Amino acid sequence: MKKSVIVVRHAKSSWSDISQPDFERPLNDRGKADAPAMAKRLLDKNIQIDAFITSPAKRAKKTATLFAEVYGIEKEQLIQVPSLYHAEPSDFFRTIAQAPESANTIAVFSHNPGITAFVNMLTKVNVDDMPTCAMYAVHCELNSWAEFESAQKEFWFFDYPKSIIG
Repeated sequence: MKKSVIVVRHAKSSWSDISQPDFERPLNDRGKADAPAMAKRLLDKNIQIDAFITSPAKRAKKTATLFAEVYGIEKEQLIQVPSLYHAEPSDFFRTIAQAPESANTIAVFSHNPGITAFVNMLTKVNVDDMPTCAMYAVHCELNSWAEFESAQKEFWFFDYPKSIIG
């Protein structure tokens, strides 16, 4: 069965209060505009997302919430995974292995530097750095999400707010 993963870095966050803990940093105005715009790009390409999986950090969760709203999904349906905050590639693989089997396409929202390291392990298509609100997507043939790490992955697309291809 063809399954797809869209890995999304959180949108641009605010640094207006430098005393604020990193986990609590909100999105800035650009981030609040970029997230729904990027979600709309997916919808315009008829890309459906069956599960939204996110780091519980404020900026990642808000990015996922804004994507979900564009898709008509309630924020209560977001799957929050604490290990996606400061995630290593192994945390991404573990999270995806536990994705709902009913989902054919999942979106995983997280942070740098782990998100860039993870996407660069998936295919031969590498990125120097995942910009804020960037999306990197792959397809693979799986019977179960538990097979994702060892499955052959096919690059699908890479997009980010300032790209001209959108």
